[in-house]
Amino acid sequence: MVLKTFGWSFAVTALGLVAAWFYGGATAFGIVAILSVLEISLSFDNAVVNAGILKKMNAFWQKIFLTIGVLIAVFGMRLVFPVVIVAVSAKIGPIEAVDLAMTDKDMYKQLVTDAHPAIAAFGGMFLLMIFLDFIFEDRDIKWLAWLERPLAKLGKIDMLSVCIALVVLLVSSMTFATHAHQHGGMHVDKAQTVLISGIAGLITYLVVGGLSGFFENKLEEEEEAEHEAEEAAKRSGKPVSAVALAGKAAFFMFLYLEVLDASFSFDGVIGAFAITNDIVLMALGLGIGAMYVRSLTVYLVRQGTLDDYVYLEHGAHYAIGALAVILLVTIQYEINEVITGLVGVVLIAWSFWSSVRRNKRLALEEAGSQA
Repeated sequence: MVLKTFGWSFAVTALGLVAAWFYGGATAFGIVAILSVLEISLSFDNAVVNAGILKKMNAFWQKIFLTIGVLIAVFGMRLVFPVVIVAVSAKIGPIEAVDLAMTDKDMYKQLVTDAHPAIAAFGGMFLLMIFLDFIFEDRDIKWLAWLERPLAKLGKIDMLSVCIALVVLLVSSMTFATHAHQHGGMHVDKAQTVLISGIAGLITYLVVGGLSGFFENKLEEEEEAEHEAEEAAKRSGKPVSAVALAGKAAFFMFLYLEVLDASFSFDGVIGAFAITNDIVLMALGLGIGAMYVRSLTVYLVRQGTLDDYVYLEHGAHYAIGALAVILLVTIQYEINEVITGLVGVVLIAWSFWSSVRRNKRLALEEAGSQA
């Protein structure tokens, strides 16, 4: 089971490390290994959240997520994305940006650093919305009940998460504007960049999340109607519409997953620059890490881990909330990647431990009732 799920990841790891060795010897090999570990530790919460969405998809779409999705994740986000950032922020062509990445690595790093406020605002707002929508929803299973109960009551207020997200964005951009003024120079337009990028992140979440939710509800309605029709008369008409809707629903959920993955990978891509400016090593290291995150997602789905350890999803969403805040704080202050990674790992480990304790308690109660 493990080999079947992680086989491709092991193969990509071997190829990536060999390629790194031929590219730059032992140093390159070490950098790629470190980057892989960095990406896995930063993205563990990503895998848990992905698994929660992926388990709703059928085998075909799970396969699409693992094949086309991996290409988007590895090549799109880890290789093309940093180049696009540089091309847009420096107002140069993509070919020039690639040339810059290969020949003038310090200048390339500087341009990506300059684009950081826009990336952090976009990713931060997208992730913040995921977190807010999760904690404001009233769910049967509560992990930190003392916090989640009152928040679920508050969640009954329409559009509360959007209002809070916009207030956070406004505060972030104003804070950044004053910070820029103090440094006397480059300035107010950074605040504008943060506002525009943050609003773009919010719109992306609302559009993609809204569409996937809409088609998911449609699919459920169709399935219920079909079931009722089958109950009433043993043979119903051809379920063509249901198949089409399943395709649409799964497609928008796939889109949502890809945007989610992109937002998660921002911190990995930015964090990678703290280790190396070399775009080839970055793509190799982060690509290997991304493969493990995909495999881990599928493993969690197939093992039914989220059903067995019910608080894992809560822990992952709290980690998302922490990551959103960290991304927004990095608009102004530098935060070490180790802290970013550790916050997620600690929250997920805590939620896993809570789940294990809950399972033991339930097992004891069941044994007691049978005795």
